[in-house]
Amino acid sequence: MRISTSAIYDANVSIINQQQAQVLHTQQQVASGRRMLTPADDPAASARALEVTQSDSTNTQYATNRNAAKSSLTMSDSVLQSVTNLLTDVRTSAVEATGTSALGAGQKQIVARNLSSRLAELQALANSTDGIGNYLYSGSQGRTQPFSNTAGGVQYMADDGQRMVQASSSAQIAATDSGADIFMRIKNGNGTFVVQPGAANTGTGVVAQGIVTNPALLTGNNYTVTFSVVAGVTTYSVPGSTPPQVNVPYVSGQAISFDGMQFTITGAPSNGDVVTVAPSQNESIFKTISDMIAAMGTSGAQYDNSMQKAINNLDRDLNNVLTVRGSLGSRLNQIDAMDTTGTDLGLNFKSTLSKLQDLDYNKGISDLSQQQLSLQAAQKSFKQVSDLSLFNYL
Repeated sequence: MRISTSAIYDANVSIINQQQAQVLHTQQQVASGRRMLTPADDPAASARALEVTQSDSTNTQYATNRNAAKSSLTMSDSVLQSVTNLLTDVRTSAVEATGTSALGAGQKQIVARNLSSRLAELQALANSTDGIGNYLYSGSQGRTQPFSNTAGGVQYMADDGQRMVQASSSAQIAATDSGADIFMRIKNGNGTFVVQPGAANTGTGVVAQGIVTNPALLTGNNYTVTFSVVAGVTTYSVPGSTPPQVNVPYVSGQAISFDGMQFTITGAPSNGDVVTVAPSQNESIFKTISDMIAAMGTSGAQYDNSMQKAINNLDRDLNNVLTVRGSLGSRLNQIDAMDTTGTDLGLNFKSTLSKLQDLDYNKGISDLSQQQLSLQAAQKSFKQVSDLSLFNYL
């Protein structure tokens, strides 16, 4: 078979070009540390690497979300710590001010001014932001200021939602809380019923919030305890109780019980004085402190009853705030656990990507040496072949 000189040249040039391309490709692999430079290098591994890369990117986004939620929750806990300290101080003031002879009119005015300052401070804390302009306690309405002064006192202006954060592929975490649940919706009294002296009472009776003795007997009804003083003997009647209590002898500090409820009254009620017993209602922390301020303008049993009520409500306020802080701590712990899992998952993704994409340097350098040797052999053999010519013998 005759082979032309041009055919020899073309064939050798093609082979040399192919080997040069192989050397270049291997050099690029060694330089980049990647086995797959294009999907054509390994289509199956390339498709798998794309899936793993997307999963790793999603996992990284979850970590970013968790960091944002952790920042918001940590700020919220710090604010509620300040609220706890404020309420503790206010309660201490209430305890110190309890008793008809505890404070004079001038001292009460000083306490009232201090309480007004603490009320403004509380409202400022309730309107705290997360540092980028979103209110911590405005539910799902991050840009709406949650608490505003109105003619009826401090009112909640946002909603009851929570801003949820996708913390993992299967879990969302609430990064905020509704301010209404923290500051507004706190049951007064003992949480089940509230005992309230009549505004027109003239006696010295001071009520204490009672306890539930038998939940099965609770009716949820309103009751009126009416006192009667005849010939120096004080009795009380509760016509709405089961059975109705009529002209029961009253003894200061002795328990009054009916329909699964029990409470005490100390002091001497006057004839016609009344005490109402009703299911507990929501009362805001702002109203509790506002009522304390108003109480500084009263005296006698009215003052004592107001202060006892304030101390009781402040205890419930503190308990509610601490409950919310417990929830914050639980969510922060959950995020920490997710961070650990997410970190491990990220390492697994990177390990898998490394196995799919990264170059085995031992193999890469060995291949490069072999290809360079083959290229050199091809170039040398081509030179020898190209030198063959009949003209050399003429």
